[in-house]
Amino acid sequence: MTKRAVILFSGGLDSTTALAIAKERGFECYTMSFNYGQRTVAELKAAKNISAHFGAKKHIEVNLDMSEIGGSALTDHSIDVPTGEAIAAEEAIPVTYVPARNTVFLSIALGWAEVLEAHHIFLGVNAVDYSGYPDCRPEFIQSFEDMANLATKAGVEGRKVHIESPLIDMTKAEIIARGIQLGVDYQTTVSCYKADDAGRACGECDSCMLRKQGFETQGFTDPTLYQ
Repeated sequence: MTKRAVILFSGGLDSTTALAIAKERGFECYTMSFNYGQRTVAELKAAKNISAHFGAKKHIEVNLDMSEIGGSALTDHSIDVPTGEAIAAEEAIPVTYVPARNTVFLSIALGWAEVLEAHHIFLGVNAVDYSGYPDCRPEFIQSFEDMANLATKAGVEGRKVHIESPLIDMTKAEIIARGIQLGVDYQTTVSCYKADDAGRACGECDSCMLRKQGFETQGFTDPTLYQ
């Protein structure tokens, strides 16, 4: 029987590594991206291209405008994306956190997984080198899995869904090393919160800083295209 998995896929470094891991584990992969009103849509083009490169069975892009509710620097242009000293000065959860984003995305992925009879949903969340988002923690992943198996026909009938977060305990450097081992070309990925239309990174936002640090720690040349 074919093992199917839905991959929450942004086209960034982490989700691409998660896709590569799912592929290595023998899953038939279905990738799902979201056009949610984020500042940069270059990641959506990257997601489509990378999905094709990894032989995803199907890639879909869901339109879900979270800019209507705002509350994040990624969806509200009146809130600046912090860089440099502003990042260091931030306390607790940063302004780049998008309210309930992973909860919403996972819920929609759960619906598609049930239709596909896929028992696994992969996402590239990380609780080590990350920005402090509450929906990237192991407790959240476990809680969502518990809820998913209460809320779905498949779960009630014993066909349980598993939320796979293979990167959750890894440093950014470890994630990069794993991806390179699996043949990921990180130059094709877009992680920057302020990438331009060509997908070139700003090099200054929180996501860029963590990414750069990961390559430096491993001693790898950073292949990221910068503005």
